[in-house]
Amino acid sequence: MKLLYTASAVFLFLYITNKISYRYLKKRILNRQVWDLNICCGKTDGGGINADIYKHDSVPNFILTKDIYNLPFDDKQFKSVLCSHTIEHVDDPKRFFEELNRIGEKVVLVIPPLWDLSAVLNALEHKWIFLTFKKEHLTLPPHVRLPLSNTVHKYFGQKIHS
Repeated sequence: MKLLYTASAVFLFLYITNKISYRYLKKRILNRQVWDLNICCGKTDGGGINADIYKHDSVPNFILTKDIYNLPFDDKQFKSVLCSHTIEHVDDPKRFFEELNRIGEKVVLVIPPLWDLSAVLNALEHKWIFLTFKKEHLTLPPHVRLPLSNTVHKYFGQKIHS
């Protein structure tokens, strides 16, 4: 019985921290301003141009991009760039962040913080763990490869939200 209570408490902690991270903090950052570019937007509207590698019909001002390391935009074309919950998925975070800084004057990264363990340890989707307790960053935080992510992606594929 004690094990059941412990497991329930752990599950509840993981659920609550994930909801705070994704539902509250992510939404708060997204809605704080109009973003000139919301890169890898998913189904969210940043208010300016929304771009992703998958076509999302419901998102306004959408541009389909084929290569995140060679984006189809001019140098410093955007005053503000939002990259929310993307960089932990990519093969080369440093190269992607450099490309974002090429096209944007101010780049804001939104990543899963270490206290959101269910997101940080999600080897089905993520490739990297960012070593920070903050959700929002203007620089690329230190990061390490998520253990087993290469193996999981090799045998099962990387789960991608389309």
